[in-house]
Amino acid sequence: MTDRALRLGTRRSKLAMAQSGHVAEAVRKVTGRPVELVEITTYGDTSREHLAQIGGTGVFVTALRDALLAGEVDFAVHSLKDLPTAQPAELALAAVPVREDPRDVLVARDGLTFEKLPAGARVGTGSPRRMAQLNAYARSHGMRIECMPIRGNIDTRIGYVHQGELDAVVLAAAGLNRIGRGGEATELIAVDTVLPAPGQGALAVECPASDAELTAALGALDDPLTRAAVTAERSLLAALEAGCSAPVGALADVLSDAQDVHQMRLRGVVGTTDGSTLVQLSTTGPVPASHHDAVALGRELASEMLAKGAAGLMGERAL
Repeated sequence: MTDRALRLGTRRSKLAMAQSGHVAEAVRKVTGRPVELVEITTYGDTSREHLAQIGGTGVFVTALRDALLAGEVDFAVHSLKDLPTAQPAELALAAVPVREDPRDVLVARDGLTFEKLPAGARVGTGSPRRMAQLNAYARSHGMRIECMPIRGNIDTRIGYVHQGELDAVVLAAAGLNRIGRGGEATELIAVDTVLPAPGQGALAVECPASDAELTAALGALDDPLTRAAVTAERSLLAALEAGCSAPVGALADVLSDAQDVHQMRLRGVVGTTDGSTLVQLSTTGPVPASHHDAVALGRELASEMLAKGAAGLMGERAL
């Protein structure tokens, strides 16, 4: 490798810059080369339409990938949950670093938790997945909430609460933690209440597949357990034929018993955004030893969910 600075493509948001900054520092340590951040504006950053209407969170990825393929940057950092499930052959998913907290959090007025929200509380989220599960939880616990579709960065979303426009917003814990604002969450939402998006809390480091030397160097950042977990989650999403904006939640985690025998549990949920119908199942198996095994775990659970009626819920994603 030469000593020239590596160019890291990143979105311009505060969160994306923070995420990319962490990766840049890790790459500097691994390669001994300087890394410069190249800010790229994506359609998802400039459009004010709701994500489900403009193609889901994949709209944040296209411009970065175009810059990679054009040779304008050497590698890029994405929030893994934004990546479409099909990986382009020209690009290598070189590393999936150790995952941050995958859970969602509530940021509510007056320090309230979800169950303490008043009747008719207005809860902001741009995610059909969150709407489906929050509405289902509210229905089953005799609560009455109104989920409001919102867009914007973390500052904008929390601002709706501070300005009194909303009673609460739901965000990803990882995003708040990465910009040093985790303390503003009034509740960490249990995954038994709301399963996160497939890949939530994980980052994806991509580079041209043709650059074997850089692919190998970036691979030093990879965490095999995180990669296995998110591969299973994204395999479930792909097998359900659902896009990034569909109301699908999934989480794979590692279980261990007294004999320290590790297994991976994969949980999945699909629901209508009004919360009236959920299909929620789980499966457990050995920790995947290969990409193929992780994919198989996701497909197995997806098959069970489809047999329970998940296919009929895939179209229920209107905001």
